[in-house]
Amino acid sequence: MESLLLADLVSELPPAVRLQRLVSSLRAHFGCGAVALLKLEEDSLRPLAVDGLVRETLGRRFVVGQHPRLATILSRRDITSFDHDSTLPDPYDGLLDTRVGEPLPVHDCMGTSLHVEGQTWGALTLDALQTGTFTEAARDDLRRFTLLVEAAVRVTRLEQDLHALRLSRGGEPADARATAEEAEIIGHSDVIQRLLHELKVVAESELPVLLLGETGVGKELFARHLHRHSRRAAQPLVHVNCAALPESLAESELFGHVRGAFSGATTDRPGRFEAADGGTLFLDEVGELPLTVQAKLLRALQNGEIQRLGADQPRRVNVRVIAATNRTLRESVRDGAFRADLYHRLSVYPVPIPPLRERGSDVLLLAGRFLELNRARLGLRSLRLSPEAEDALCRYPWPGNVRELEHVISRAALKVVSRGAARTDIVSLPAELLDLDGPALPGVMPPRPTDEAIPVTLMPLRDAVDATQRRLVRTALDACSGNWADAARRLEVNPSNLHKLARRLGLK
Repeated sequence: MESLLLADLVSELPPAVRLQRLVSSLRAHFGCGAVALLKLEEDSLRPLAVDGLVRETLGRRFVVGQHPRLATILSRRDITSFDHDSTLPDPYDGLLDTRVGEPLPVHDCMGTSLHVEGQTWGALTLDALQTGTFTEAARDDLRRFTLLVEAAVRVTRLEQDLHALRLSRGGEPADARATAEEAEIIGHSDVIQRLLHELKVVAESELPVLLLGETGVGKELFARHLHRHSRRAAQPLVHVNCAALPESLAESELFGHVRGAFSGATTDRPGRFEAADGGTLFLDEVGELPLTVQAKLLRALQNGEIQRLGADQPRRVNVRVIAATNRTLRESVRDGAFRADLYHRLSVYPVPIPPLRERGSDVLLLAGRFLELNRARLGLRSLRLSPEAEDALCRYPWPGNVRELEHVISRAALKVVSRGAARTDIVSLPAELLDLDGPALPGVMPPRPTDEAIPVTLMPLRDAVDATQRRLVRTALDACSGNWADAARRLEVNPSNLHKLARRLGLK
């Protein structure tokens, strides 16, 4: 086995492939049920490669303080063994691919902490369903193999550093925090890996970036990823939700104001551009900005100058702008709702974010992340998906994307607890608790089950129309998680007109 591992060390393999072959070889050598390689990131262990565990495990983050076996392994430099009668909970309960949803039976477990350059890097764990598998000879073997595992980690880390160095125009190594940030964007699909590679290159430039994608795909997460990989990473990232800016205050919020500029302006106040000076300004839902503010935004992009509301002199700012929208800005330009010159300034480098339905099995990795978060939040021993629930998640088209998936998992977890699931059990979420009824299509809003039919024949026509409009607006808001801009697009009305209608109908 040593010869195979050494051959992989000197071979030019993708990091994920090298590490997966490593854990698979270890599982075959020890004849055990599961092997996992986990990397320590702040207070959590992130699985990089597993064999014998369900795929969703790769999306989980095991908080060390919540898993005493993992904490014990990390606290020691030598091999740590847990006898078959150990009462400590196992972090992989319900995750073994041969016993999906079942507690791990009486079993042997051993593991070791891994160290790179004198620092704790992570851990390697092995579980065997057959008691007596991990003998003293097996522990000696693992001590020897630990050196090879740490060597594989060093090689992989060196290759990643060299790759980042080639991408860096300035010839400086990538920010040390980049690796931790990559953990936030979960996905092994080809489309996500290509996107992350593209973003690393784009991040080094000072070009404006326009993130495009449906609601819920995680545009803010990708904006933060861009900022962390840029030369401005040490400077602030300022987030502005343009859809939430009242038209009367949008200019002041972005560019600031001086004392006396308007009623209530009792002091000078800097805007978001000045707050982001030297760093990055993220304009979320940029398509919702009023036309009057768009003109000033164009000036800031062209000349690096802003002017506080009520001020006589402009101010210089050094800001990189990342914008995001789920609208088709070309259509907004055509309709006169968005300036063509601003659109061309913002879309120097457009980046489409793929919807969840195009990311294949990434849905299970993301589900694993949300399952672990809810397990910790609800104090459960284990929380996982039933096989039927996994199939349902993979078949559903996800009109609300990652945000919808998070809400589905959280809602199902609360339901299963409210229906009597014990916190000491291994809790499997059945498909019916996910509320994924049939092949839902993007943009199609299901009727609210609590809404009653409106008896239009028993009320004045005006009241019937108002009741129907009120119900449709509420349904759209429910489908869009309360986002008024998204609801306006679903209803195909102008956002400002929707706000006016909502006020007239008593919804605001």
